[in-house]
Amino acid sequence: MADMRVVIAGAGGRMGRTLIQAIAATKGLALAGAVDAPGSAVIGRDSGELAGLGANGIKVASDVAPLLKQADGLIEFTIPAATLAFAELTAAAGLVHVIGTTGHSAEEEAVIAQAGKRATIVKSGNMSLGVNLLAALVKRVAATLNDDYDIEIFEMHHNKKIDAPSGTALLLGRAAAQGRGIDLAKHSERGRDGLTGARKPGDIGFASLRGGTVVGEHSVIFAGPAERVELTHRAEDRLIFARGALHAALWAHGKKPGLYSMADVLGLGDK
Repeated sequence: MADMRVVIAGAGGRMGRTLIQAIAATKGLALAGAVDAPGSAVIGRDSGELAGLGANGIKVASDVAPLLKQADGLIEFTIPAATLAFAELTAAAGLVHVIGTTGHSAEEEAVIAQAGKRATIVKSGNMSLGVNLLAALVKRVAATLNDDYDIEIFEMHHNKKIDAPSGTALLLGRAAAQGRGIDLAKHSERGRDGLTGARKPGDIGFASLRGGTVVGEHSVIFAGPAERVELTHRAEDRLIFARGALHAALWAHGKKPGLYSMADVLGLGDK
């Protein structure tokens, strides 16, 4: 069976370079192209050299459309506006689209869902196996412990991250809300400053820290009477996200169009 050919968007970024490295070490996948934003300093550079692999003959381009004609799918960890542009193209071509980008608004999420009627989209706030297992545990614990246990979510990332709370924190928040049978949008506390008053019962709190080169750290805390239950995941290398994204791409190849999650990919969804 021929290798699945994928285009990497955001090739000049940390995740883009890591994905190119991971593709070279993954059976069943081949790099079909690499793109970055128009005006980027990496346009025209060899993507293999950019990723520290040595020349592979695939130059970083600014126009993704021609590359998609020779590809089976696209993987991107970019910015929300770019995701929408990519989704329009992958939907038109009926390709696989793996979205690791976070920070989408509700309106943007709706556009992505619409694109999922024609493209096979896997979208997740975090692509790692460990985090998605953690989300399944969070949902179970939230359903088991009653409202006497307040839920707080802590996350820390490097100082270049542009959105907060992180996509992973929101993924965990949604899992906790599902476990409690509540709407996260109506029971979410994302900022405390000054005289805030007592904590609202049933709210799910978020705290975001930024600094240094932290790849990603997340904890979900269930604080009850005289005890706390804490579930934590620490990412030590971006390769865990790249491997998860590649696993998602291979899983999606040949699947019918739709909007899927990593829970679907890993078989962690509701039975």
